[in-house]
Amino acid sequence: MSDLHSNRPEHGAAPASRFDAVIVGAGFSGLYMLHRLRQLGLSVRVYEAGSGVGGTWFWNRYPGARCDIPSMDYSYSFSPELQQEWTWTERYATQPEILRYLDHVADRFDLRRDIQLRTRVTAAAFDEATSRWTVQTDDGASTSARFVIMATGCLSVPKLPEVGGLETFQGALYHTSRWPHEGVDFSGKRVGVVGTGSTGVQVIPVIAEQAAHLFVFQRTPSFSVPARNAPMDPTYASWMKANYDEYRRKARETRAGIVMEANPKSALEVSPEEREREYKARWEQGGTGFLATFSDVMRSREANETAAEFVRAQIRATVRDPAVAEALSPRGYPLGTKRICVDTRYYETYNRDNVTLVDVKASPIEAITPTGLRTRSAEYALDSLVLATGFDAMTGALTSVDLRGRGDRSLKQKWADGPRTYLGLAVAGFPNLFTITGPGSPSVFSNAIVSIEQHVEWIADCIAYLRARGFERIEATAEAEDVWVAHSKEVADGTLYPLANSWYIGANVPGKARVLMPYAGGVGAYRKRCEAVAAQGYEGFSLSRAG
Repeated sequence: MSDLHSNRPEHGAAPASRFDAVIVGAGFSGLYMLHRLRQLGLSVRVYEAGSGVGGTWFWNRYPGARCDIPSMDYSYSFSPELQQEWTWTERYATQPEILRYLDHVADRFDLRRDIQLRTRVTAAAFDEATSRWTVQTDDGASTSARFVIMATGCLSVPKLPEVGGLETFQGALYHTSRWPHEGVDFSGKRVGVVGTGSTGVQVIPVIAEQAAHLFVFQRTPSFSVPARNAPMDPTYASWMKANYDEYRRKARETRAGIVMEANPKSALEVSPEEREREYKARWEQGGTGFLATFSDVMRSREANETAAEFVRAQIRATVRDPAVAEALSPRGYPLGTKRICVDTRYYETYNRDNVTLVDVKASPIEAITPTGLRTRSAEYALDSLVLATGFDAMTGALTSVDLRGRGDRSLKQKWADGPRTYLGLAVAGFPNLFTITGPGSPSVFSNAIVSIEQHVEWIADCIAYLRARGFERIEATAEAEDVWVAHSKEVADGTLYPLANSWYIGANVPGKARVLMPYAGGVGAYRKRCEAVAAQGYEGFSLSRAG
């Protein structure tokens, strides 16, 4: 069985030290945050649990892992030189290429000297007397910092399935987010994959090409659209580099942080023939732009159903076995309210003779056994078992650290009934603590890099403001937090998102409070709100000087 927790530090305890800021995580968020705080002249230490930088792109090395946002969009915009010098090789970059990009960024801006790898932050407590945080790491060391910035990512804490017997399995066991760095050869193996979300949709076609037989254990089918991935078109890449400034400006004003052709028409106001033409054109184009085929796809259940039925028709046209096609066809929740998947020949995979789809909603998994997996109606002998079971999304990485604010109150305790933040950036009762793409911000409803850069720049500007005016402490007020939480709920209730039992609302984690965690109001509107808060002297925050 492979090690699902292989990130313990390999060095001894470091001596206690003091910094202006501690950043937790060295992915896209942590690297850029470090760069910006250095530009302010701050002393900074980044703690990263992995043995390399990259965050989610360091950990998620499973076969088929790639971005579902086009490469030219899924990249930093803060450095014009970086934009011009880096060349992407595919429309949708693979995990190895994204990791090479992040390694290049770390080297180009000399970031590694302030990053401590193989070090997991376990706790952080705020000292009201000194207005400083004491940060504890799993090597036994402690660090003092004025500011703590959580760059821990929205999808970084693996979730295991709620089924007994995992520890008894005698074959090879893998979780997609803790994939062995040396890779895995499934040739000649009987392999089981549990989970058919975004990760499963990517990994299943690749494993099917290797395995002697692949069993896919599906509880809830996902809506998936084709990526239409291809080598990067050099003409398009040249055009994008020549027009990056204007393109990035437009992206920041959009709803999802990516420029796509939006149709102002309702799906219900056009003829069935026009609807079919529009859906087919988006389907052939590929990517998540399918959700923008009509203006009301994500607001009207009736309009959404026209898009959902189009996808189901594509599944029926692709999968030869009608029973398998029906099992793969999502029903019972609106398209897009669970994360829409972007695939490469996912549905075609089920036409292979060596692939079996097992509907575990009809016949639930009862146990993992020493030799395989048992459902209510059958037992499957397996050599390898792959868990594509996702994450404790958005809050998991924050509550897994014992964060304690004023009065020694823990963040986990405060969020027992669901996450509460102001703008997804700060938490009342936790001074000088910032969360990058935290719950209550667009985060996973957007091109993550656009949202990350906006948060990093806002936090850096905020800290510069405080230092220039002699403030040593900033904290979201409880009133501002209440207003933002209520506003976020109101916006969410105007969408279809609450209608699905998705990880967006925490439904994949037993006992987790059901709250739509990302902000559904869009990147552009959210950015304007954050800018207005800053322009009003950080409205909704309490600022204080020493003493």
